[in-house]
Amino acid sequence: MASNIVLVTGVSDDLGGRLLARLGTAPEFERVIGVDTAPPAKEVLRRMGRAEFVRADIRNPLIAKVISSAGVDTVVHTSCTAHPAGPSRRSAVKEVNVIGTMRLLAACQRAPKVRKLVVKSTAAVYGAGARSQAVFTEDSELIPASSSGYAKDAVEMEGYVRGLMRRRPDISVTLARFANIIGPEVDTVLARYFALPVVPTVFGYDARLQLLHGADALSVMEQATLEDKPGVFNVAADGVLTVSQAIRRAGRIGLPMPGSVVPSVGRLLRGAHVVDFSADQLRLLNFGRVVDITKLKKEFGYTPRWSTREAFDDYVAGRGLRPVVDGGRLAGLAGKVLVAAVTGQAGR
Repeated sequence: MASNIVLVTGVSDDLGGRLLARLGTAPEFERVIGVDTAPPAKEVLRRMGRAEFVRADIRNPLIAKVISSAGVDTVVHTSCTAHPAGPSRRSAVKEVNVIGTMRLLAACQRAPKVRKLVVKSTAAVYGAGARSQAVFTEDSELIPASSSGYAKDAVEMEGYVRGLMRRRPDISVTLARFANIIGPEVDTVLARYFALPVVPTVFGYDARLQLLHGADALSVMEQATLEDKPGVFNVAADGVLTVSQAIRRAGRIGLPMPGSVVPSVGRLLRGAHVVDFSADQLRLLNFGRVVDITKLKKEFGYTPRWSTREAFDDYVAGRGLRPVVDGGRLAGLAGKVLVAAVTGQAGR
């Protein structure tokens, strides 16, 4: 079933912006509208074809007017932020994730022409812990790692999506739970973490990580928009990397630390505007998370082109990461600096 008028949220971010550019050049659509509180990147603006940008805040009820007046029939929601790469106000992110989604879905419910909804969610809804499943399927229980983090937002958001499905069963809904996205141009927590010259880890832990190349994430969102693919789908690459393997492939130096001081190191890096380590992210780096993608391949009809290892290697090459020189000396110096900083923080 072809779509004619598409609205894409979150177009100032990497995935939403690139999707807007891709859809804006697709002949299948009569009109493509991108909405956000900030414009897309300049490169997106240069190559987005017939697509339009409308400055609008999905937290504002006026988003309903944008949808109804344009006669939108397909809504693609990419605004949900799983883990901001850099420090950001938690309240502002939660408002976009939860309040923004609630307003957007309420607008969809009231718009009779809307017949398709595509939502970007996160595999973080499954949580990460010592008792977690070895592999999560789409039917696994949703247990975010913390009661107040970004993954909790995604669980709430998915609840609103299910509510809309009950009230408007005529709307075809695709919900994509993405693994951590990585690639040469993707700015995420993990991308910043593995680019640190010395990477803090926790003694006794070496989590399995499953990643997703940004190009595959874009292709899945595009295919879900072009075709009717109703259902919930885990979206991730084949294979896994352990944290220690990833550190070695990036040419970084691992710095094992006692678990008790890692939260303080996280606060230190966040305060220095380097990496925003949330509780969810720290648990992922300790316990890992792997999802089953059989349904993605068989029902959705997409097989990721990049494996986890290939996606990570492309990130390393694209970022121009070079092996750290004289790693032993650097690790020793960094360890002393981090210990001193953490001790100083604890003393205040």
